[in-house]
Amino acid sequence: MTASRMPALFLGHGSPMNVLEENRYTQAWRALGEQLPRPKAIIAVSAHWYTRGTAVTAMEHPKTIHDFGGFPKALFDTQYPAPGSPELAAQLQSVLAPTEVTASLNDWGLDHGSWGVLIKMYPQADIPVVQLSIDGTQPAQYHYELGRKLAVLREQGIMIVASGNVVHNLRQVKWQGNASPYPWAESFNQYVRDNLDYRGDNHPLVNFMQHESAALSNPTPEHYLPLLYVLGGWDGKETISIPVDGIEMGALSMLSVQVG
Repeated sequence: MTASRMPALFLGHGSPMNVLEENRYTQAWRALGEQLPRPKAIIAVSAHWYTRGTAVTAMEHPKTIHDFGGFPKALFDTQYPAPGSPELAAQLQSVLAPTEVTASLNDWGLDHGSWGVLIKMYPQADIPVVQLSIDGTQPAQYHYELGRKLAVLREQGIMIVASGNVVHNLRQVKWQGNASPYPWAESFNQYVRDNLDYRGDNHPLVNFMQHESAALSNPTPEHYLPLLYVLGGWDGKETISIPVDGIEMGALSMLSVQVG
């Protein structure tokens, strides 16, 4: 990573309760914020803004969205008042052309997939953030290609922080008792780890649904797809590292990936 080239991160965000808790995952996120070069701005890609078409937040002051239920009041009271950047949103629209990217001025903000990790990395909320939505109508290759286009912005001091979980099956989670990982969850998580630095065509992590454990690991794809925005921008030479990993409640991967 050069002095001016920002890294790209995929962070397994897990439960919203990580906002209030301190554990090895939140400690890893905090360490990233303390050790990495300070970005001029952040492009966030969250599993929780899953749309028809692609959009970007373009307001001066994005609201903190509490897109969850059944959690303590303290979590709903938490705010992350990071500024937005209409200028970066417009630049992002230009970089991703001819893909049409709609400027969102009031119907979104920062959801917990984004602010839930950024509040640990940059608790002062003083770095501008724009959030890019995930077009749920498009195949995995589309998201990988958008990641490839976004990489040019890293040369301008902009960090990409994508957030999801490469194994995310809430119907199979073990809420109580034995929380050891399911074999299929371990298998798919290892498959992702083994192919992060794949070079060549037909990337196995773009074609992830071909893995025998993919359907159980990802009944729906929205928590997996943010990873592709990070891998798409890898130049084949940068270091790829894993800041933290683990499988919680049997079926929720907390794998995080750093490019650069």
